[in-house]
Amino acid sequence: MEYKHFSHEHNLSVYQVQPGQQLRCYGCDKFCDKTIYACWQCNFFLHEHCGNATRFMRHPFHPSHHLILSPYPTYPSNCFLCNACGTNGTKFSYCCALCEVDLHVNCAFLPLKVSHKAHPHELLLNNTNRTGGQNCKVCRKLLDSKHWSYECGVCANYGVHTLCATSEISMGIYQAMDDGADTEASDQGATTTQQAPPPAREEPDDGQVQVELTVEEAIALFHLMGLTNAASYV
Repeated sequence: MEYKHFSHEHNLSVYQVQPGQQLRCYGCDKFCDKTIYACWQCNFFLHEHCGNATRFMRHPFHPSHHLILSPYPTYPSNCFLCNACGTNGTKFSYCCALCEVDLHVNCAFLPLKVSHKAHPHELLLNNTNRTGGQNCKVCRKLLDSKHWSYECGVCANYGVHTLCATSEISMGIYQAMDDGADTEASDQGATTTQQAPPPAREEPDDGQVQVELTVEEAIALFHLMGLTNAASYV
């Protein structure tokens, strides 16, 4: 069984990672486990959830524009700073070039609420700036006001880093976004916990997918592709 991913020139085969193997995912730059997509010719590997990430999504924290999946950073530095977790990334990202919003693939799928063994109440994902120098209640390190965190809606001043709050959650099985998130059929694959297997994807016979974008989104996409005079194309 083979799978074609837009970010790689060769077909990828489905492979089960064996104990002791250290294969790094090109999508999130983390070590692979369980089922992956592999190109052994290039040593190119993708987690199942990274390989199934849709080409664009609408995130509830950035409702004005779609976030487009980019296989590499679009900045001259060849890296991006994730708006959610505050760490650098050099691989896949969901980005809005118009607003300079960049998210790791895993951060784009963060659940809107989680439960953690260190606290009795649910923690809610928060993207608003916090005041003061509050520390994460799990790792005790400072919470940066520029990035996202999980907060308790019951207990005052209880905040946790996104990575600390989701450290025990398996990637790829995050809860579907709700509470006003866009649920159009064409976008839903990026925000659902049930990923369709690659062979089940339906595409036109010519292998192309048609996506309707606004003028602003189209110009931003052309910039991502490195085209100049983007306005002349729309």
